[in-house]
Amino acid sequence: MAESVPAEPHWHLAFIGVDSYWLGKGLGAALLGHGLELIDAEGGLAYLESTNPRNLTLYQRHGFEVVREIRVGSAPPMFPMLRTAR
Repeated sequence: MAESVPAEPHWHLAFIGVDSYWLGKGLGAALLGHGLELIDAEGGLAYLESTNPRNLTLYQRHGFEVVREIRVGSAPPMFPMLRTAR
């Protein structure tokens, strides 16, 4: 994982979550979008690690790109992702 973390200054988006009752209603996208607006305003780089392949399309719609896929034994895959400022 350490190889995927950017060397330059960046925002590490560690957690985003929505109560299961609200899933699929756009709240996660709204939360992510708001945070990315703030990061974009300062010209920042954003980094995250997705452990759920189903979330990749959400992050990709917001401009993130998969750096690589990490698999260790039978553990779920991890996808480090980067997004440059818009």
